[in-house]
Amino acid sequence: MAKLWGGRFTKGTDKAVEDFTSSIAFDARMYPEDIAGSKAHAKMLAKQGIISDDDCNAIVEGLTTIKQQIEAGEFEFSIGLEDIHMNVEKRLTDAIGEAGGRLHTGRSRNDQCAVDLHMYVRKSVVHMGELLVDIQKALVEVAEKYKDIIMPGYTHLQRAQPVLFGHHMMAYCSMFQRDFDHLGLIFKHADVMPLGAGALAGTTYPIDQSYTQELLGFSKIYENSMDAVSDRDYILEFLHFGATVMMHLSRMSEELILWSSTEFGFIELDDAHCTGSSIMPQKKNPDVCELVRGKTGRIYGHLQGLLTTMKGLPLTYNKDMQEDKEGIFDTIDTLHFALSITAAMLRKMTVKGARMHAVLASDFSNATDMADYLAKKGVPFREAHAIVGAAVQHCIQNRCVLLDLTVEDFKKISPVFEDDILEAITIEACIKGRKNYSGTAPECVARQQQVAKTIIAEEEKQIETWHTIAFAVDSL
Repeated sequence: MAKLWGGRFTKGTDKAVEDFTSSIAFDARMYPEDIAGSKAHAKMLAKQGIISDDDCNAIVEGLTTIKQQIEAGEFEFSIGLEDIHMNVEKRLTDAIGEAGGRLHTGRSRNDQCAVDLHMYVRKSVVHMGELLVDIQKALVEVAEKYKDIIMPGYTHLQRAQPVLFGHHMMAYCSMFQRDFDHLGLIFKHADVMPLGAGALAGTTYPIDQSYTQELLGFSKIYENSMDAVSDRDYILEFLHFGATVMMHLSRMSEELILWSSTEFGFIELDDAHCTGSSIMPQKKNPDVCELVRGKTGRIYGHLQGLLTTMKGLPLTYNKDMQEDKEGIFDTIDTLHFALSITAAMLRKMTVKGARMHAVLASDFSNATDMADYLAKKGVPFREAHAIVGAAVQHCIQNRCVLLDLTVEDFKKISPVFEDDILEAITIEACIKGRKNYSGTAPECVARQQQVAKTIIAEEEKQIETWHTIAFAVDSL
């Protein structure tokens, strides 16, 4: 097959080279952006008198037909044409003749590819924002549904202090709020137009980049043409965002896996989100959680891979940069799966409050509150810590817990204890007493939920703004 760039060559490309260098297998998904960018470029060329209005009309109509063919599954992509850009241009030229050959006037595949990817990432930010909002809503819903349930809080995976189950859920909600904040910077850096940079130095044609910018809805134009075609920072930022989101999801998945085990028994995942064993009939395996946890590593790999690819590249474009796409496409697909399935899983899981309370009743999660009790009555905290530590050791030796002791037992431990000690160290009292701003008291967790709802509403407004900008090109 004759190459659109083949004039300088005397031999055809080796089939193995075609297969190795082709990107159409994965960049075909950018066809809406490629077609929108080409329509805008053609309209600009016509406005500037570089091509005729008739040629522009033929190009725009031809591109519209190609988009319809792709969406109808009637477009056969060719590996020999390398990428989405050449596939579309070749079909256009075959369909409308010379006018199609004029489309590429004043641009290069370097800035064409870059503008496609910028537009694709803008849209992806919108989708990621929607998914993050949904999982935040799911966490708030679960926190409110199980608002009265108390569970063990952990440090070092050892029972530490009691917390409301909703408090634990809202911790993850805060993580995803920070992830949403990261999207703002990604959108800002993706919302810069590289088209007009040419291969690297601009073009001798009297193009109007501001007009193209307006058509494609970009907020800015790259100041430097060399930076425009070689910048992949916004891709790296998206991959970093993806790695952080997956890390948060993986931590949650690990806890859901632990909590759903017989040893913990804190939750039961819905049958729809588990699988069984081919040999052990009793098994109910948290495969979805395990896959989310497992896929986190590959997303880390995409970030590290592109960082490594970019670190040694001189300006401007190098074929190495083709490696930017598979990683971000897979990251987007994986995030879509992981966020959506986790939100659904959270909404359908059953939380076993009685089991959690029974666990708390049989351990020493109230030990800190016992020390605080003494400290509030004037005992230096370090001395109070030692007194409670000795009491815990006494209970361990006698196979009981602090609440099994009588008031007389406590007074033998320290004369500072009074008759209210047993009430002061109940699990419920431990929760109610932590009324500081970020604490786990019911009123504090209710405030966290209300704040989260306010933030979610703000995020939804931001998504609407991004959507208006990113998807306006679909009307071209």
